Amino acid sequence: MIDLRSDTVTKPSKKMRQIIKDAKVGDDVYGEDPSVIELEEKIALMAKKEAAVFVPSGTQSNLLALLSHCQRGDEYICGQDAHLYKYEAGGGAVVGSIQPQPIEFEKDATLDLEKIKKKIKPIDNHHARTKLLCLENTHNGKVLSLEYIKEASKFAKENNLALHLDGARVFNAVVALEVKLEDITKYFDSVSICLSKGLGAPIGSVLTGSKEFIKEARHYRKMLGGGLRQSGLLAAAATYALDNHIKNLKKDHELAKYLTKKLKKIDKIKIISNDTNMLFIEVENSKELVEYLKNNGILISGYGELRIVVHRDISKKDIKKVIEVFKSYYIK
Repeated sequence: MIDLRSDTVTKPSKKMRQIIKDAKVGDDVYGEDPSVIELEEKIALMAKKEAAVFVPSGTQSNLLALLSHCQRGDEYICGQDAHLYKYEAGGGAVVGSIQPQPIEFEKDATLDLEKIKKKIKPIDNHHARTKLLCLENTHNGKVLSLEYIKEASKFAKENNLALHLDGARVFNAVVALEVKLEDITKYFDSVSICLSKGLGAPIGSVLTGSKEFIKEARHYRKMLGGGLRQSGLLAAAATYALDNHIKNLKKDHELAKYLTKKLKKIDKIKIISNDTNMLFIEVENSKELVEYLKNNGILISGYGELRIVVHRDISKKDIKKVIEVFKSYYIK
């Protein structure tokens, strides 16, 4: 089965499995797991942050950021379709009593700073206190420009807002922009980085920020059940991914572009967007198409607008088969 539903479906490589087997471990709740310490220090150095904390998932990482930046009754601003707002079970509101203020994304995945300005609440007993602005990079595969990030950082400071980045796929942005991680992360107060998507680690995300911020985040990690014990087995795999898999993301981007180019030639497929490793298409009878693809060994996700995600386990041979199956459906 060629699985193009998400880059979360990647499997650990043979070498990564060996790294997991040989990992040095300790009790991370006591701060004694050497593999976790190595990963946290490595990410903090790459992101040019004071500290980092290893967590089970990107959802927990984003939630820790919300809880650590905001108090009960505070507010965060984010995109209407942002992952931390739409796809994380309302954790900020449910767990932290933190009010979300969503704003529609622009076509380039930015949030219009003038629109944000209008949504910042006055300091008044009637309102929640606006404390945090959250951006996402990449969003639907789209990369935020360094110019926009710099502008957003300046805007946040001028309006007394902390700035958080949901960087679940930030390394896709790093590769697309041909920059270092720190060139993006230096503008943010906190950054959540997922290691189990395109990088191919089996589990885990890292939250980075100041020492005081991460100290607070560790408290909430324990509260939420994220205080793992011998988690170095997982952290070692993540460190291996950082050392060996970042450069491979370029291949994913190129294959997604190649697939887009071929599908464009099929009249009944409307290409919505193709950025980094993601392709969005619109077709008639999308459920029927998804079922046809599945019956022919290909999985994609979505309804109405369909998403195709290329990742490290997908080869050019796989993509060529995908193209042929699409053709067999549309070109009788």
